Amino acid sequence: MSASVLAPPAAGAARWPSLPPRWRAATARAGAGIAGLLVLVLLWWAGIALLTAPGSIARAFGPVEGAAALARLLAEGEVLIHAGVSLRRVLVGLGAALLIGVPLGLALGAWRGLERATGPAFQFLRMISPLSWMPIAVMAFGVGDAPVHVLLGFAAVWPVMLNTAAGVRALDPRWIMLARSLAASRRETLWRVVLPGVLGHVLTGVRLAIGILWVVLVPCEMLGVSAGLGYAILDARDRLAYAELTALVLLVGALGFALDAAARALCRRRGG
Repeated sequence: MSASVLAPPAAGAARWPSLPPRWRAATARAGAGIAGLLVLVLLWWAGIALLTAPGSIARAFGPVEGAAALARLLAEGEVLIHAGVSLRRVLVGLGAALLIGVPLGLALGAWRGLERATGPAFQFLRMISPLSWMPIAVMAFGVGDAPVHVLLGFAAVWPVMLNTAAGVRALDPRWIMLARSLAASRRETLWRVVLPGVLGHVLTGVRLAIGILWVVLVPCEMLGVSAGLGYAILDARDRLAYAELTALVLLVGALGFALDAAARALCRRRGG
């Protein structure tokens, strides 16, 4: 026998069986991401420690104080209610964007004349910040959830609509011809050919919409509502509870990261 066969296996190989390449790649990506987050936290801590005086108010915005306040808020449980309210508003806004944006995107992608007629108007409206509509939304719908839902739907409808239209234009014309040759009705062509074909583009639009929704949500919740993460941040500021404010900002970032990760996983699953 050769020496390589008789040689004992390496200690690491004996303890840890070889992972599949896909798992190794995922583990490497996760490790790199965690390292990047640790560097960010270290820079945050160093900035607070080096640039602020001991005992100053700015020390309340440090990562240690923020993490301690976040643990306390999670233990008390009230912040979970605010997070649930915010997530519900995001789902309502996203649902409204899908109900409006997908049919509009299908129509724009199918009829170029409609796209040419409405394109300038849609691009004009798309470039207006949703937050600039806040006073008008409050005057039209009053205070409460209604204006927040309207603003979130307005913010999210554009990526959904534009990506759906791009998906329709990217469809292989031979699929439509095949459906027609099989005497498929328009409804059957829509449900069995068009919608499955544009689903990947719609999911991409949903991921972009979720990012926009989460950014727009917090300032929307600072006006005329009594619950939500934006309201909680404003309340912490008014109470001068700066460590809680930092904790809420961390929670907003963590939830937004989780939502984006879920949307990315859905897109990868559809693509794979």
